[in-house]
Amino acid sequence: MTAEEGRPSPDALLARVKRQEKEGRRGRLRIYLGAFPGVGKTYAMLDEAHRRKTYGEDVLVGFVETHGRKKTEALLQGLEVIPRKRIEYKGAVLEEMDVEAVLERRPAVCLVDELAHTNAPGSERQKRYEDVQVLLNAGITVVSTLNIQHLESLNDTIESLTGVKVNETLPDSVLDEADEVILVDLSPEGARARMEHGHIYPPEQARTALENFFRPENLAALRELALKRTAEEVYQQLEELMRETVRRADTEEQVLVLVDETPGSRKLIRHGWRLAHGLRATLMVAYIKHPLSEAGERELARTLELAEDLNAIVRPIAAEGDELRALTGFIETIGIEHVVLPYRRPGLLRRPLADRLLQLKPDLEVHLVSA
Repeated sequence: MTAEEGRPSPDALLARVKRQEKEGRRGRLRIYLGAFPGVGKTYAMLDEAHRRKTYGEDVLVGFVETHGRKKTEALLQGLEVIPRKRIEYKGAVLEEMDVEAVLERRPAVCLVDELAHTNAPGSERQKRYEDVQVLLNAGITVVSTLNIQHLESLNDTIESLTGVKVNETLPDSVLDEADEVILVDLSPEGARARMEHGHIYPPEQARTALENFFRPENLAALRELALKRTAEEVYQQLEELMRETVRRADTEEQVLVLVDETPGSRKLIRHGWRLAHGLRATLMVAYIKHPLSEAGERELARTLELAEDLNAIVRPIAAEGDELRALTGFIETIGIEHVVLPYRRPGLLRRPLADRLLQLKPDLEVHLVSA
């Protein structure tokens, strides 16, 4: 504890954050996304804070910029606001979010406005989204806001559409990794009407904005970009949900390909990959360990290289004299349902491996491929 502030030192706070990150208690990130300033992102974020508080959640305002909008300022009433950190720079005093104070207070939910904001020189981190990462790693859920023009991938597009170079950007991965993205939509006509009535900028600034950035064609283009990006996020989340559902349903399904040092083993692996792909199963490639010639070692290495290229799990099997028992034990331990084996003509004195394996494991599905 520091004597002046009576709270943990920055080093102690950082150590605590790293420890909690390792424990896996990461907070969730919700982003209110807008096509342009003034659509109501901050208002929606504060409205959500009041709903959460009504439900009994511990909500803290880390940093909110009202831009002098009276309705937005009114929504701050009744919410706990963390005092801002004051940083002196070239004779001026700049205000930023006090991340250490938020970590010490440790709310369940923290509101952090303007995610793409660049912190004042001398701050511990350069960008506000980096501050948010610290809070998330500490297990704090963050609700934030972002305009579409601040995405790094759209920087050139925004400049060509509007003629305005946006200097404050953030990596697209910040938006991609958000747990929830909520579009706050407003038509270009509605945005211009709000601007004309002084609900976004003061009158003098509003007139300049209406003639430049807030031209109808600019707002329409920005809105289209925001709608498209939100649709992409929804589609990606739906696709991930479907993949996870399938993965859970098929979590026990596995295909084993038994290979050796012969070149034909590579044909078996390709067959096994097609089988596993169709079943949405895990592909596993195994080989019995025994001494090989130099040429045999090279062929086996080529085969295992193909297995790795096809994202198969490669496992050696120690036989210790009884290959059939070793293979059967491996299948039982891993929980294999499908085995791909090379087809070889039966000899006079020895039954094929597939027959002997099925005698021990009659519930196994064996796929024979000519090698």
